[in-house]
Amino acid sequence: WMGALGATTNLRFGTGVTPPGFRYHPAIIAQGAATLEAMYPGRFWLGLGAGEALNEHVVGDYWPEAPTRLRILMEAIEVIRRLFTGKVVKYSGEHIKLESARLYTMPDTPPPIYVATAGPIQSRRTGEFCDGIITVGAPDEKIKNLMEKFEEGARRADKDPAEMPRMIQLHVSWAEDQQETEQQAVREWPNGGMPFPKADIRNPEDFAAMAKQVTVGNFENRVLMSADLDEHLEHIQHYVDLGFDEVYVHNVGRNQEEFIKAYGERVIPKLDWPEKG
Repeated sequence: WMGALGATTNLRFGTGVTPPGFRYHPAIIAQGAATLEAMYPGRFWLGLGAGEALNEHVVGDYWPEAPTRLRILMEAIEVIRRLFTGKVVKYSGEHIKLESARLYTMPDTPPPIYVATAGPIQSRRTGEFCDGIITVGAPDEKIKNLMEKFEEGARRADKDPAEMPRMIQLHVSWAEDQQETEQQAVREWPNGGMPFPKADIRNPEDFAAMAKQVTVGNFENRVLMSADLDEHLEHIQHYVDLGFDEVYVHNVGRNQEEFIKAYGERVIPKLDWPEKG
């Protein structure tokens, strides 16, 4: 579907996000990313993350603790970077092996690597070793801390953090009726209201059982539930003002066509983006 998206739009697009080292070896991810960038020059970005057990446990490997998953991610980024040189690569790391691998379809310029992060340590590593950051909506204090660590890491690598993309995903629930915005959040996106980490949940049955405990109140400060499009505008503008230059909005309901039309007419045109300069 990535190829189809590239062929039918003129947008920048990418993976938000793919975890390397479990279902997909970093070499396979590097090959796909390089091919997409070669097909659509300057438009593809590679988003990477540490993964979740619900998706990755199916290959039958041991699901490691969070610090180990982050080490796997950093090894994978190093492997992908080396493959993006177009040279033959051998690699023997703690978690990832590579034997005489080479990418034969190479773009003129490798795609940028962005990393999804929600913690300060990984945010600093992202700034130092990657090209941009991806995160999700959170309280201002947390967001500002993440950005400070991201900038710190970038400067450590002699990069200008002001030139590095900052992406954020915002979950919202919009419908024309306020009650429906709340009901569809609980019905369609209960994981958005789960007040605990979900990366170690292994199967859909456990996930479904936990979802039954979610109530409307659990979504406070997690998912904007509002029928008022002005509230949506204010919500998104707030994160633009915090320094994010790409905002990806996920409406949790099934009313996607109506949502896109409403946002296209009454939200997106009113956003005030800072001038790049």
